[in-house]
Amino acid sequence: MSTVFSLSEAKAKFSEVVERASLGEDIIITRMGRTTVRITRFEPASPDRRLGLLKGRVRLADDFDEWPEDIARDLGIR
Repeated sequence: MSTVFSLSEAKAKFSEVVERASLGEDIIITRMGRTTVRITRFEPASPDRRLGLLKGRVRLADDFDEWPEDIARDLGIR
């Protein structure tokens, strides 16, 4: 569920906005009646998401970065 604050109200209640977002509530900020920002809780990346995690498990085709002839011609690459 989302709670809506006007920009001026969010500025006046900034600590409350941050606390509610940190507890998992989505906060919507409006400016002149129009939605402009959504504040959500920060979710750190899982420790399994690191560079090289799939090294040796994924194989790319030798022609992976080659353009198909018709597309290359249409783009003026060849």
